Amino acid sequence: MNSTRDMLGRGGLLSVRQAVEVITAQLAGRTLASESLPLAEAFERILATRLLSPVNLPAESRSTMDGFAVRATDTFGASQGSPCYLTISGEVRMGEAPQGEVAPGNCHKIPTGGLLPTGADAVVMLEDTVEVDATMIEIVKGVPVWGNVIRPGEDIAAGALALDAGSTLRPQDIGLLAGLGMASVEVYRQVRVGILSTGDEIVPHHETPRPGQIRDINSLALAGQVRQAGGIPHILPIVSDREEIFLPALREAVAANDLVLFSGGSSVGARDLGERAIATLGPPGILVHGVALKPGKPIIFGMSGPTPIFGLPGHPVSAMVCFDLFVRPAMALLAGRRGDDLPLPHVTATLRRNLNSAAGRRDIVRVRLEQSDQGWVAEPVLGKSGAISTLSRAHGWFVINESSQGLTENSLIEVFLYS
Repeated sequence: MNSTRDMLGRGGLLSVRQAVEVITAQLAGRTLASESLPLAEAFERILATRLLSPVNLPAESRSTMDGFAVRATDTFGASQGSPCYLTISGEVRMGEAPQGEVAPGNCHKIPTGGLLPTGADAVVMLEDTVEVDATMIEIVKGVPVWGNVIRPGEDIAAGALALDAGSTLRPQDIGLLAGLGMASVEVYRQVRVGILSTGDEIVPHHETPRPGQIRDINSLALAGQVRQAGGIPHILPIVSDREEIFLPALREAVAANDLVLFSGGSSVGARDLGERAIATLGPPGILVHGVALKPGKPIIFGMSGPTPIFGLPGHPVSAMVCFDLFVRPAMALLAGRRGDDLPLPHVTATLRRNLNSAAGRRDIVRVRLEQSDQGWVAEPVLGKSGAISTLSRAHGWFVINESSQGLTENSLIEVFLYS
């Protein structure tokens, strides 16, 4: 075995950080091609280009309050004890251009969002006026120049950066682009992820397993994670762990997808084909096999040309943990997602019990959250890595780092939420 293979995890386990660095280095610059989409279909897609505002938003000065469009100088010094009086000389209607000019000593009635009429440079809120009669108002509070007015380009100016490449389009971003009149946007293509469950003992989830068989949990669970990460899952038929069947199936999956996951066949054993298959499909072949992680130690990562391949542990909890730590970042790189996105949603909680850990290994611990008078309390949901109910019962997970040998009861932890 050569020194490169030793470095990459066969001679000794990599840390989670080292494994992520290997994945990141391999996928740097491998962003997928882009496509143009109608704005209405671009929610949660990732921008492929920087977008500059083509226009001022708003295009014209508008009122931000219901009230009266005025010349600000006419209201200076107005108060409850010393009000000023203005003649109502017009009314601004929504969807129509203002008629007439606001002359000194006059005002126009105006709704929120109404266009500011010529001559006016401020809006007095309705609450700061008293209607004397149908033609005159009393103003009991002065307003500064441009008070209660949004001016052209004050929201965003023509030529200013609207959204940067790599931004994930949220509802508010779609709204901004709609306000700028953009009909379509250039976004990165969604990552196509092929999902293979391997093993002669695996049967479709809707079938009744015979003795020695188990239902396929991983395909559907991983497909859900792929969708959450913005990708398109392709669940492939369950394949035997015989080499003459598994290798052609993996080769076909690599040819048809941007990234491939297979679960099972990643731990050390006589029938494990994952490492041999990836090596056969290379180069560069195997890059990581084994990480100092619980659960998820036997993960494999390799490349067949430009296509990343992950061999995930067969146990559902281990497979899903490995997806979050390794596959999700890989998908983000392929999808062009900007690296400065906000972290996963999380809350601070108090750990309810002592937990031991092995130094030099990162532990991912599932927890259920409860609200107390002092805040959130985290109850570990313990169980074997094959027990999918531990994930179903958990609200999130936290990390015991490699440098720690455990945590004590009442420690404060950061719990990353599953949704």
